[in-house]
Amino acid sequence: MSSDSGQQDAARDGAGSQTAAGALDGIKVLELGQLIAGPFAARTLGDFGADVIKVETPPDPRHPETTGGDPLRRWRLLKDGTSVWWQVQSRNKRSLALDLKDPQAQGIVRQLARDADVLIENFRPGALEGWGLAPADLLKLNPRLIVLRISGYGQTGPYRDRPGFGVVAEAMGGLRHLTGEPGRVPVRVGVSIGDTLAALHGVIGILMALQHRHVSGRGQIIDVALYEAVFNCMESLLPEYSAFGAVRGPAGSALPGIAPTNAYRCSDGGYAIIAGNGDSIFRRLMAAIGRGDLGSDPGLADNAGRVVRVDEIDAAIGEWARQRTVTEVLSALDAASVPAGRIYTVADIAADPHYRARGMLAEIEMKDRTTLTVPGIVPKLSATPGRHRRNAPDLGQDTDSVLRELGLTAEQIAGLHQRGIVARKS
Repeated sequence: MSSDSGQQDAARDGAGSQTAAGALDGIKVLELGQLIAGPFAARTLGDFGADVIKVETPPDPRHPETTGGDPLRRWRLLKDGTSVWWQVQSRNKRSLALDLKDPQAQGIVRQLARDADVLIENFRPGALEGWGLAPADLLKLNPRLIVLRISGYGQTGPYRDRPGFGVVAEAMGGLRHLTGEPGRVPVRVGVSIGDTLAALHGVIGILMALQHRHVSGRGQIIDVALYEAVFNCMESLLPEYSAFGAVRGPAGSALPGIAPTNAYRCSDGGYAIIAGNGDSIFRRLMAAIGRGDLGSDPGLADNAGRVVRVDEIDAAIGEWARQRTVTEVLSALDAASVPAGRIYTVADIAADPHYRARGMLAEIEMKDRTTLTVPGIVPKLSATPGRHRRNAPDLGQDTDSVLRELGLTAEQIAGLHQRGIVARKS
């Protein structure tokens, strides 16, 4: 369980009591997805009290070398054979190891779906239908069920059957073309942002569907495409092309059409992010860097004028920043009430007092009694805050208990294990 004192401080400061009921207490979620998008959505619901049963593939008894489970268990850096990312992505979940390709296992999923509030899946379109688990059929069994389907291109359209990962969706959604420096290879964001955006859109859809069900008594199907989640965040990209034929491209660390906002190199080799694009903020910024002449220039009084002369403005700010360290730059701008900040590494994050005061550096105890620091829970709800109730499960850790809840006898469960349809923690 979380033991971070900063998280407790955040609770006292208005994030609510850590023992309060979760906003989603009583909501049952069945997670059939793997890797990032679907599981991130389920994790978010679990953080706020939902009972999340994660269905994972058991090891194949015909191939003892297989490990089974969500591939994320073995991604990136491992601790005792398991990814530390797993402790973030799968906290507050129970693991049911179940072979979805087996008809008897499919029957178990249908039983679980009868009593579930939400089902989340992020397989390729048609996978559920191929297993006899079509959402339309599940809704006949449970008309109150809400089904979230996340896929690369959505459940309809000419691209629906293409394999789609987040990185491809980021490119199709318009994000990749905007990142990096002009004339150079477009770079990716250093995290799986396409998957995360899709997951968050999925959570929004689930919450709206729960509200609709509260009124109507009926569930529905939510169709989230990875590329659409990215595209939804592209601001004025499309209307600018529609109205002016403008094809926006990469601009490095600047934000085209909004000035001044950029990263400026300082005397110690670091960079300061400075956002002086509000009219009054710009005047304060110019006063702080000793360029009151620019601050009082009528031609720079609003954003439209500043955009035309952005190179001149950036040169003035850059010259000032180059003569000072990052700390000196930020101190001066903070005194002038100008938004500015340093570029954080994870080491900066781990040492930052504001992160800790807000409960964003949570500590959990691992099985070997060591402590692991993981991200805290957002958003902060005053009456029903999210909390870390249990660590991420071992593969099949909760298989038998979930099956017993369905009414299966010990003999029936043993038979499923013998056939390799389910698996428990070894």
